[in-house]
Amino acid sequence: MKRLLIVFHISIIFTTISCGVGFRSGPDYSRPKDIAAIPDSFENASVDTEYTNVAREWWKTFGDTRLDSLVNTAIENNLDIEKATAAVMELQARNTQARAGRLPSVTLKGDYSKNYSPEQPANPFYPTERKSENYNLSIAASHEMDLWGKISRSHEAARADLLMSIENRRTVIQSVIATTVTLYLQIESLERRIDIAGRSVESYRKSVSIVEKRYQSGLTSILDLKQARRARARAQSNLPQLSQDLGKAQHNLSVLLGRYPRSTAARLQPGDYFKELPPVPAGIPSRILETRPDIRAAEAKLKALNARYGMAVANLFPRITLTGSRGYSNDELNDLFTPQNLLWNLAKGITQPIFYSGKLLAEKSAAHARYRQGLADYAKTVLTAFSEVESALLTRGTQMEKRSAMIEYFKEAVETLRIAESRYQRGLSSYLSVLDALQARYSAEESLVLVDLSIMTNRVSLYRALGGKWLDETKKEGK
Repeated sequence: MKRLLIVFHISIIFTTISCGVGFRSGPDYSRPKDIAAIPDSFENASVDTEYTNVAREWWKTFGDTRLDSLVNTAIENNLDIEKATAAVMELQARNTQARAGRLPSVTLKGDYSKNYSPEQPANPFYPTERKSENYNLSIAASHEMDLWGKISRSHEAARADLLMSIENRRTVIQSVIATTVTLYLQIESLERRIDIAGRSVESYRKSVSIVEKRYQSGLTSILDLKQARRARARAQSNLPQLSQDLGKAQHNLSVLLGRYPRSTAARLQPGDYFKELPPVPAGIPSRILETRPDIRAAEAKLKALNARYGMAVANLFPRITLTGSRGYSNDELNDLFTPQNLLWNLAKGITQPIFYSGKLLAEKSAAHARYRQGLADYAKTVLTAFSEVESALLTRGTQMEKRSAMIEYFKEAVETLRIAESRYQRGLSSYLSVLDALQARYSAEESLVLVDLSIMTNRVSLYRALGGKWLDETKKEGK
């Protein structure tokens, strides 16, 4: 047994030395360079102040405690996050499995057998029989010497797969948080639009009442009355669709929170709902995108593909395996552990591929092709990230300009409606001017709500695109 242990100790030392000096097949991984002409900062970001990091819990910048509670619920209960967490746990186990492949395997085996066989005696009147028992106990060990780094490359690939799963989980968390905030903002916007639609119906109802009185007094024509009733009916027809959209958004949010989908009546939203969000940090460096989990996941995938290419190269070289066993065998259990019953075996084997009809070379070429595919995916992920940030920054500026113009338009629409109603009641203008002013006034208010929604959801997109610190990633590891 001592000889067997000595051989395996030497094997482990030799394997460690060979890996330590970098004697591994295939190229070592290095981050790709010159993917594209990447600038140091973003084109649409201002540069007048110094950049500060993205807020860790960025959704709290909206100043809504109910939203904060919903985000926390989504993090705890969302099923996509739960699935991604389980995927991380699976890859952790696979990484442990790959690391174990670098060490010898030891197996303990015990056997007991009992046999009976009748014999054919010379005298048939005196039959005989044969019974035998046998006891075996042995310990066997085997170890493949990692001369070409195949096993170490396998462990390297497993570590990269684990890192990729962790980053993919963070990407899922980002997506869930951003979608939760976006749905919440959409629900509030729909509730405001429902309120606007309800007030517009009430205004049209009052308008119809005024026109009816004027018609009964002979001050206006039946056409004005028909137009007023038509406008009221059209305003009423908008409410069912808005209520349906609200219910669907509430259902989507419920599923995101891991709850049964339910819908509730629209809440009354405050008139001064729009809050100026903190200004977009100026001088944002492009290197901030290195923290985006999807980019980190793409690079981890590239590392794994590079390691598996090294494994394919190592398959072209011989494999050296050490095996050994030591044990005892006897037909009496009491005398099993005696020197004369000792059995041992020690072997060293080498396997060299000679002829596989190009199979191993083809696998090497395929592994390299997969690496090139991963390289293209990584480059596309980086460029897509830049595009998302630039688009969010560009949209932010244009939407704020649009909001300023829309506020002015809304003010003018309110004043125009006041004048149109006054002139109509005095008989100075037709009812068509009132209808046009009514439609413009409530359409302007609804458009302002939609612009505000666009500005706030764009801020969500910007935070998501910048890939800041969104969550303590270890929070759900134990679930």
